[in-house]
Amino acid sequence: MNLDAPKRFGKVALLLGGRAAEREVSLKGGQAVFAALKRRGVVVEAIDPDETVLEQLRTGGFDRVFIMLHGRGGEDGQIQGALETLGLPYTGSGVLGSALGMDKYRCKLIWAGCGLPTPEFALLREESDLDQAAALGFPLMIKPVHEGSSIGMSKVDTPEALAAAWQLAMRYDTWVLAERWIQGMELTCAILGKEALPLIRLETPHAFYDYDAKYHATTTCYHCPSGLPEDQESSLRTLALRAFTAIGASGWGRVDLMLDGSGQPYLLEVNTVPGMTDHSLVPMAARAAGIDFDELVWRILETSLSL
Repeated sequence: MNLDAPKRFGKVALLLGGRAAEREVSLKGGQAVFAALKRRGVVVEAIDPDETVLEQLRTGGFDRVFIMLHGRGGEDGQIQGALETLGLPYTGSGVLGSALGMDKYRCKLIWAGCGLPTPEFALLREESDLDQAAALGFPLMIKPVHEGSSIGMSKVDTPEALAAAWQLAMRYDTWVLAERWIQGMELTCAILGKEALPLIRLETPHAFYDYDAKYHATTTCYHCPSGLPEDQESSLRTLALRAFTAIGASGWGRVDLMLDGSGQPYLLEVNTVPGMTDHSLVPMAARAAGIDFDELVWRILETSLSL
């Protein structure tokens, strides 16, 4: 490594933690990122943001920001817009891509408008909207529109269980999405720059890849390479990159999708600040592409140079 290379970044503020539901995941991943930046010689200061964060960033002599905040306030365009007002470059997607990636409903509207495949869906804001969900047929996936890490999500198999699942999701958001359940292979595609990294195929004994399966369970299996035929993998990686760019996302992220029994793909959602813990998927895909964790963090930091 060129010893002068870290100097081009100047002083970096690493934002981690925050006040969203995914705080603990952000702290764990952020600490790993902090250690990697230090190993690469980057001058970095970790900040767990509170109401004084903008003043800290304005007066702290920072040259750019590495965003490791998940969820609302960090992944939804809010901090991105504030940083642009301050004139501070930052990693990952801009305001538009961040906001649309966090909003599962509007993300799917854009995909549908672009002709990209995504499961049929309905927005549930009132109890009377549950009829629209039931009309999609069962099973269903019920999820908060503006949460990540599978928080507040439920698989619903019967009309009797629908109201309870909606009420659970409403604990986290006043906007709830009902989505037709896709039975089949669960896949995720990490995006780094303009490249779609190798697919990861997920297997879990849980009903779906929920919070416990993501962060705690030892029974979750990750297959990378995915085991799909080369031409099919290539096609799906191209689809994921199209889905990512369609909503204005950029820099790095992850696209989740399903493959049903007939081989039809369905796009589920975009993560514009994915996890970077020891259970996380982007580092796993990067390793399969020959990119170790420190190099991955370095390349993510480089996305701030394009702003």
